[in-house]
Amino acid sequence: MNIVVYPGTFDPITHGHYDLIERAARMFDKVVVAVAASPRKQPALSLETRVALIEEITADLDNVTVVGFSGLLTQLLDQQGARIILRGLRAVSDFEYELQLANMNRAQAPHIESLFLTPAIENSYISSTIVREIARLGGDVSKLVHPCVVDALSRHFAPDPASPDTQ
Repeated sequence: MNIVVYPGTFDPITHGHYDLIERAARMFDKVVVAVAASPRKQPALSLETRVALIEEITADLDNVTVVGFSGLLTQLLDQQGARIILRGLRAVSDFEYELQLANMNRAQAPHIESLFLTPAIENSYISSTIVREIARLGGDVSKLVHPCVVDALSRHFAPDPASPDTQ
């Protein structure tokens, strides 16, 4: 079986991420979307929420599974029986960091390869960081993410009525 692992924080999953997942699902027998806990990044959404959102969004893709993880990516690939890491490149600026990661993963596990895909042009400017910031400031992110993500972000960033800032 030809298995690819698509790792990321997915805080939140965007249309760009989904584009890569959907395309990978056509190329591989199995796609494992690996949601990193990433506590050092202090994600806005919990790991459980991020996993649940991706499961909902990819429910129509029969060969896609979603797992949360907190260890080494190379260990997760071995656990999943995978030998390929999928990473997205939006711009040239992403390449240097992604190349460094690919080389480090290869140094840890020489049997693992990295595959880079670019998102569709209409998704190339979307990043989770920008989506979070727009949502945090009360802006409309509905063209950037799935409706269930819009709802999750709205709930997360909703003003607290007990907060002194909202009284």
